[in-house]
Amino acid sequence: QVQLVESGGGLVQAGGSLRLSCVASGIIFRVSAAAWYHQAPGNQRELVARITSDGSINYADSVKGRFTISRDNAKNTVYLQMNSLKPEDTAVYYCNAVKFENPYWGQGTQVTVSS
Repeated sequence: QVQLVESGGGLVQAGGSLRLSCVASGIIFRVSAAAWYHQAPGNQRELVARITSDGSINYADSVKGRFTISRDNAKNTVYLQMNSLKPEDTAVYYCNAVKFENPYWGQGTQVTVSS
């Protein structure tokens, strides 16, 4: 059974930083793609950043230069380092992974950026 558990969200002032973590069980990030999505109230869930099994990375245009996705294979954990946060980054952030073509989601962690 695949389980993804996010942590690290919170309330931060504009310009601040947060690091989100996603710990996985039942799936190995080293051989699977992983991604972070966010969803603001009234909006669709959107891709923020993605890292493939071979280490290829892509980001949404809105976070390029500010966010960094990374992976610790020994801890089977994916991180999202978020710097220079803006109020428009406020959303619930979800970890996503795919195993045998089936998508799995964490429970989400709230990020709130005050102006």
